[in-house]
Amino acid sequence: MDEQFLADKLLQRTNEGNLRRLSFTPNLKDFVSNDYLGLANNKALKATINTEILASTYSHGSTGSRLLSGNNPLVCDFETYLADLFEAEACLLFNSGYVANLALVSAVAEKGDTILYDQLSHVCLKEGAWLSKADTFAFSHNDLDDLASRIKRAKGKVFVLTETIFSMDGDIAPIEKMVSLCAQYGCYLIVDEAHSTGIYGHHGSGLLAEMGLNQDVFGRVYTFGKAIGAHGACVAGSRLLIDYLINFARPFIYTTALPPHAITTVRASFEYLKSNAYLPSSLQNNIDLFRSEFGPALSKTAIQPVIVGSNEKAKAISLSLKHAGFDVRPILSPTVRKGSERLRISLHTHNSEDDIMGLCSCLKKLL
Repeated sequence: MDEQFLADKLLQRTNEGNLRRLSFTPNLKDFVSNDYLGLANNKALKATINTEILASTYSHGSTGSRLLSGNNPLVCDFETYLADLFEAEACLLFNSGYVANLALVSAVAEKGDTILYDQLSHVCLKEGAWLSKADTFAFSHNDLDDLASRIKRAKGKVFVLTETIFSMDGDIAPIEKMVSLCAQYGCYLIVDEAHSTGIYGHHGSGLLAEMGLNQDVFGRVYTFGKAIGAHGACVAGSRLLIDYLINFARPFIYTTALPPHAITTVRASFEYLKSNAYLPSSLQNNIDLFRSEFGPALSKTAIQPVIVGSNEKAKAISLSLKHAGFDVRPILSPTVRKGSERLRISLHTHNSEDDIMGLCSCLKKLL
């Protein structure tokens, strides 16, 4: 079988300087992972999880989709727990944030409807929009005037997609004004809380909860693979929305459910966060330290983008930082727009003051 077409595409990537490769870099200071609160490597939490899993009477596999053999009281009880945490009528579990966003958007919008997404939204929101067969348009990043203009020209039901915290720039959407705008025009607002889950809100319930806007958003997505240090995600909303997704969200209907040990892990992580409420404040202290030491940093969140403007320069600086003991990865085009290639620095509770100061010192020399 001739596979030259594959080789040609990979060669094109190589020539453009953005060929992706899997890598493993142990023993470096972590400034790359999404483990913002250090829960993924927390030994006390791991011990609790292991104890609960060993005591569990559930099998280690889910055995099927939720609509077949993959449903059980453990899962249902946890969805009730999450609904209480996120102040929603109901929640529905998914295997990842990517799948949750894809499922939600593709299921609720139909042909003849309009989807408007922030141009810097995560690709899973965009792909959900494309799968829905609705008319789909991007609006300028965090630009309410552009959004309002597009809403006025939209047809059918109008769905507006955004994130609370954007993954590449670490900036925050003008959520309060978006809620008001959507209410004014009768739009359905969908918000991805991936990078705020666990860090903001009471017991990690997210930025919408902290702002008191939970009840004003049609669909919310919370992910557990970042600050919660585990895996999986959920959609939160009305009971009607969740019942609809159970019936029409294909990534839910046709996917094997999360295994019981994954449910146990996520719940234990939220419980650990409840009893260690200082963790988000500890993270904020490290964010403040980085911003005070590194002048160009503009983000007020754990995600700090350092724009360098080319794939080659981003990779070269990342390699130099690796040699200095820091794990900071380059983000290359086409993942970001050409000319906005960058280093994306993720800050964590487990970054020491010396680590942060050392990273800032190295960056200043390399830029």
